[in-house]
Amino acid sequence: DEKEEKKKNDKDDEDKDDEKEEDKEKKKKGKEKEEKDEKDAKNKKKKDKEDEDKDEKEEKDEKEDKEKKKKKEKEDKDEKEEKGKKKDKEDDDKDEEKEEKDEKEDKEKKKKEKEKEDKEEKDEKEDKEEKKKK
Repeated sequence: DEKEEKKKNDKDDEDKDDEKEEDKEKKKKGKEKEEKDEKDAKNKKKKDKEDEDKDEKEEKDEKEDKEKKKKKEKEDKDEKEEKGKKKDKEDDDKDEEKEEKDEKEDKEKKKKEKEKEDKEEKDEKEDKEEKKKK
């Protein structure tokens, strides 16, 4: 009977040891899972932050590109206007030059005509004088 009793106690002890071992395993697994979950959460947070930073950078770059494009368009427009003004001024200057040249030519022409008339008058007068003398 004592043998039976001892066997039974040994078995109970064994069972308890097994249970303890199982509990230990469960705790270990639980702790590992907890650590893994924490690590995953940390990684997810890190990735989310990286994604957010990336999005912000893309947005910023896009905004800068838009501003650069706008600035370039304005510069091009200003340059075009400037060229237009310059051309208008050049055209005005050319017109003025032509006008002055035309006026000068007109004066020359009139002067020559007057000289011609004066000469004719003088010749006529001289002719008359000649005739008178004769």
